Amino acid sequence: VQLQASGGGLVQPGGSLRLSCAASESIFSLFIMGWYRQPPGKQRDLVATITSRGSIEFGDSVQGRFTIFRDNAKNTVYLQMNNLKPEDTAVYYCNAQMPGINYWGKGTQVTVSS
Repeated sequence: VQLQASGGGLVQPGGSLRLSCAASESIFSLFIMGWYRQPPGKQRDLVATITSRGSIEFGDSVQGRFTIFRDNAKNTVYLQMNNLKPEDTAVYYCNAQMPGINYWGKGTQVTVSS
C-alpha cells in the first residue's frame, strides 16, 4: 500500500488547512487510517485515527479543533485542521494499519506562523 499525502503548507495562526491522504489499494476500507505528526526535535505523536466503521480517536492537543474523515470510495482519508496554532507546526504523516501491518506515507510539512 502506498500512501500519498498532500495539503500541507504555511498558514497563519487561527487559520485552517485540510490534509488528504490517498491510498493505492482498494483494500483501503479495511484499514484503520490515521494522521501522526512530528514537531522539530520531538517524537512522532498521534493526531487522529479513524476505523473502517468510523470510530475516531484524537490526540489530546487537537480535539475540538481537528476533524478526521474518510471516503472509502476514493481510498482517501482527510484531516481538517481549524484554529491552527504555532504549536501545530510539524511534519504530518499518514498511516494505515491493521493487525500485523503498518504503512506510513511520506510526511507533509505544516507550518503555522504569522
